[in-house]
Amino acid sequence: MVARRTPNPAKASGSVLIIVLWVAFGLVSLTLYFAHSMSLELRAADNRVAGAEAEQAIAGAARYVSNILANAPEPGTLPDTNTYRFAAAPVAEATFWLIGRGDGQSSLDQPGFGLVDEASKLNLNTATLAMLETLPRMTPELAAAIVDWRDADENMTPGGAESQTYLRLNPPYRCKNANFESIEELRLVYGATLDILYGEDVNRSGALDPNENDGDLSPPGDNQDGRLDPGVLEYVTVYTREPNRTTNGMPRVDVSNLRNPARSSQLLSLLQNAGVANTNQVLSLTRTPPVTSLLEFYIRSRMSADDFAKIESDITVTTNQYIPGLVNVNTASAAVLACIPGIGPDKAPSLVGYRQARAGAGTSVAWVKEVLDQPSALRAGRFLTGKSYQFTADIAAVGHYGRGYRRVQYVFDTSEGAPKIVYRQDLTHMGWALGNPVRNRLLLANTIR
Repeated sequence: MVARRTPNPAKASGSVLIIVLWVAFGLVSLTLYFAHSMSLELRAADNRVAGAEAEQAIAGAARYVSNILANAPEPGTLPDTNTYRFAAAPVAEATFWLIGRGDGQSSLDQPGFGLVDEASKLNLNTATLAMLETLPRMTPELAAAIVDWRDADENMTPGGAESQTYLRLNPPYRCKNANFESIEELRLVYGATLDILYGEDVNRSGALDPNENDGDLSPPGDNQDGRLDPGVLEYVTVYTREPNRTTNGMPRVDVSNLRNPARSSQLLSLLQNAGVANTNQVLSLTRTPPVTSLLEFYIRSRMSADDFAKIESDITVTTNQYIPGLVNVNTASAAVLACIPGIGPDKAPSLVGYRQARAGAGTSVAWVKEVLDQPSALRAGRFLTGKSYQFTADIAAVGHYGRGYRRVQYVFDTSEGAPKIVYRQDLTHMGWALGNPVRNRLLLANTIR
């Protein structure tokens, strides 16, 4: 007879305990997993809210800029930064900045702030081949290809490119043979490499970021000299045009040929109404045609700068409805002024230095005569203006706690009166563009909170 084995209660209890522990461990793991997932989802939702706040702040900033331009005290001027908010401007829980340029940028690692004057740049549709060749990083071949891209024929400029060149590419396409519609269109022009277009400023912020001053450690390739060397895109535009009418909407007086009795009579009336001295002398000295620019008229008339300022906005040398491509000598950088015939790389720094010393050049071109010799001033005059009617608002914003970074660039045109947006591009993909000082301030504010 076989004896029965008696169950061991202790072993049974141990097995149950192990099973319970494993079940408990599984439940805790599941709980932690779902808790972590919910935490990530909550954080993602919070970031989406911050991004939405930033997008709404940018839309509000665009309306704010439009209002600033619509209420400018003097049409054709870059608004004074003392008259509007341009940095760390709060909009509910969000904050926006207008990424700008200018003579007074405070530090290399932080961009300037404010609206950007498009007339401070060279117009791709009107600049001559020699002017384009003078731009920083420009090659003679690319300059020639730009001229071929915008002209209406298939005749190749020496060193340039027409459809026969583009049709050999993969994928093939034809040369446009029409005006540029945006500066990004340069990406299609033969010979326009990223290094030429962007230079060291790959995020087009105007600030020297760490990756733009570390040699070959990270893109882009740079010379690690502690300076920011932008590409061609920094210096060009396609939007500049000046309305050929007075502030009250009347046609300007054409002074290009004052042998015309009607024009001479109109100018005499303008001079008398403005209270200009020596009106007969002004007419006598400017009567010999042609007068090719307002600066030439000023030089030949021997008027005082104050008298010239009284009529400068009311005279012209063309009957066209708009005057395209003029460069604003009161806002252009030395690199752009160096492209102007009669100025060049040698005289451009003197113009910028004189302008900075004057601290508020206004909208006149008369002061150029004080810096350039007369032959140089006469050559440069037909490319220069003191007015600006197109402006870029490069708006960057963050939502609450400095999250949800967004960046959108707008170009506003005021040449027809009321400001209108003629271009919009989302630049968020180009990364942080506000420099390290702003980033550090946002991080510190979040730590304090």
